[in-house]
Amino acid sequence: MSHFFKVKSLDEVLSLTREFDPTHAETVDTREAFSRILAEDVAAPRDMPGFRRATMDGFAVNASATFGASESTPAWLEIQGTVLMGQVPDFELPPGKAAGISTGGMLPKGADAVVMVEHTQTIDDTSVEIYKSVAPLQHVIDASEDFASGDVVLASGTFIRPQEAGLAAGMGFTTLPVHRVPVVGIISTGDEIIPIDQDPAPGRIRDINSYTLRGFVQEAHAHVIQYGIVKDDPDQLQKVCEKALEQTDMVLISGGSSVGTRDYTVEVLSALPDTQILVHGMSVSPGKPTILAKSGTKPVWGLPGQVVSAMVVMKMVVIPFLQRIQGYRVPKPLVRVPAKLTRNVASAQGRRDFVRVMLETGETGLTAKPVLGKSGLIRTMVLADGLLDIGENLEGLEKDTVTQVILL
Repeated sequence: MSHFFKVKSLDEVLSLTREFDPTHAETVDTREAFSRILAEDVAAPRDMPGFRRATMDGFAVNASATFGASESTPAWLEIQGTVLMGQVPDFELPPGKAAGISTGGMLPKGADAVVMVEHTQTIDDTSVEIYKSVAPLQHVIDASEDFASGDVVLASGTFIRPQEAGLAAGMGFTTLPVHRVPVVGIISTGDEIIPIDQDPAPGRIRDINSYTLRGFVQEAHAHVIQYGIVKDDPDQLQKVCEKALEQTDMVLISGGSSVGTRDYTVEVLSALPDTQILVHGMSVSPGKPTILAKSGTKPVWGLPGQVVSAMVVMKMVVIPFLQRIQGYRVPKPLVRVPAKLTRNVASAQGRRDFVRVMLETGETGLTAKPVLGKSGLIRTMVLADGLLDIGENLEGLEKDTVTQVILL
């Protein structure tokens, strides 16, 4: 039991992400790649768009032919022809001539700019007056302006959003190499925990944590297997842990991480083959009695049973480890917004405090109103819009301090 509550700082715990490796790579259809993490760099096989392309309706020109043009002294140009959408122009455009073009059309050779149709006046079928000069490449996307051939357009570890999927499609990639989606196992423990479809007798509570933790995992775009409720029986817990470790890439055990005589998590984890306890206790509040073990190559977490503590640890600690397993190059940055405190907030030196706050719009911007309550009250998380992060070396923050709030 010598590992009990030799607490580590949050930064020390997060540094342990390097102890774990991403899931293996697989190839998926680009249509199914959304929310996946690239396993290899993707390079452009050609320039994109690959040709000079108009961004406005108007006339393709050589920009030098328009220099000095104005409403009082327009430039007069001969119309060489018209470029149809999807057509490769079969003519070259010398200085002094123009070609009608639509947005997205390919500029003919010799043209390096487009004059907006609003700044022109067609005289007849063969001539047009230009009332405003344009610079080279004005209203034009150049052949390699988006990407040049050979450029790494998507780096390994990139989360694929709709825009990345669109880029891959535009480059002609029908499949993409991505990391396998991790599977996270969730186990609830405790004699007092009952399924949510049962009425709790005195001393019993419904299994909230399985559902909050599941939501965090799904929000992170990973899969979940729930292993139900395990009573305070170390043999039963060990069997369920062994099963979960066979079927998943990360295991979350809700409850059983404190020093109580009926909390068996650390003993069970220590008894698992090829398992070491990396963390038992963090200098954070809420969430101090958190366990992290490495079983083979997989992380196993013992999360506090208190519902708020479990959620704060999940948000601030577990999700970065999950992102590591997913294959992120670096963890996704937390979204923070500046807000002014509405009251003094106390904190204890030597630990990192995460205070739930409500965000409201004030006369000078956002205000952060602390949501007070014990870590067993889920109401405090339901009301909260974010977490106020108070560092280890602070004794609190004063009213009207502008601070950064981590959005929930």
